[in-house]
Amino acid sequence: MDLFLQLLVNGVVNGSHYALLGLGFGLIFGTTGIVHFAYGPVYTLAAYATWALVALLGLPLIAAAGGGILIAAGIGVASYLLLYKPFVDRQAPTFVVLIASLGLFIVLENTVGIAFGTDKKVVDVSPDIFLLGPVVFTELQLWQIAALIVVGSGLAAFLRLTSYGKAVRAMTDNADMARVIGIDTGKVSMLVFALGSAIAAIPAILILMKDGGVPNMGFIAVFVAFLAVVVGGVGSLIGAVIGGFLLGLVENVGMWQIPTEWQSTIAFFVLFLVLLFRPQGLFKGT
Repeated sequence: MDLFLQLLVNGVVNGSHYALLGLGFGLIFGTTGIVHFAYGPVYTLAAYATWALVALLGLPLIAAAGGGILIAAGIGVASYLLLYKPFVDRQAPTFVVLIASLGLFIVLENTVGIAFGTDKKVVDVSPDIFLLGPVVFTELQLWQIAALIVVGSGLAAFLRLTSYGKAVRAMTDNADMARVIGIDTGKVSMLVFALGSAIAAIPAILILMKDGGVPNMGFIAVFVAFLAVVVGGVGSLIGAVIGGFLLGLVENVGMWQIPTEWQSTIAFFVLFLVLLFRPQGLFKGT
């Protein structure tokens, strides 16, 4: 039972991380329809930018984290304007945009390796360790949970209470109708690429502080984000969050009875079950 409780806590922490990744990816995918696989390298670049601001420029970690978030948002906007927008304007087929996104993924990931090397980048953080009965958790794990609560609440308020947020919701529901009623879908797309990339930067920075950064760390991030969105339902941010939580919980709690080498397989099994019984996702349209 002690092991089960520890795995359950680990599942909540990892689920918070996955949910935050799904939230950023789902915001972009659900609004624009673009499968932004380069979301992964943007995640990586946010971590590396934060590391560079701390290690090379000597900025405090909080200031460096803010810089990493802004840099990620800028890269997201640049990705849309320089790569995706020309294809969208020409009404290119979806698979062409998908291939372009995969190309950008490869270019950015290799650029990180060439520019910074392939060794792990770390920042000097000494988080407190807490004991709650048989369960052990760290201060950074609490930050991962808190990050989801703060970002999720802030994004929900933005989408419901601001004019730009309502435009994002309208475009998510029906992009063609949004254009008809006068919404500038180009500006909305820029906004969601900025917001989604900024959201990706937050778990990236927390992972940098927790485990360090490596050039290929974005692959797992975008893989998990994509799974969370598909499981939750494309167009449903609530679904992306719950899908991320579900993956994190099932992966970790599953290790109670399943060998650890099967952990990555569990996510595919969950995806298979969802696609088999509810192909539109668990919370499509919510």
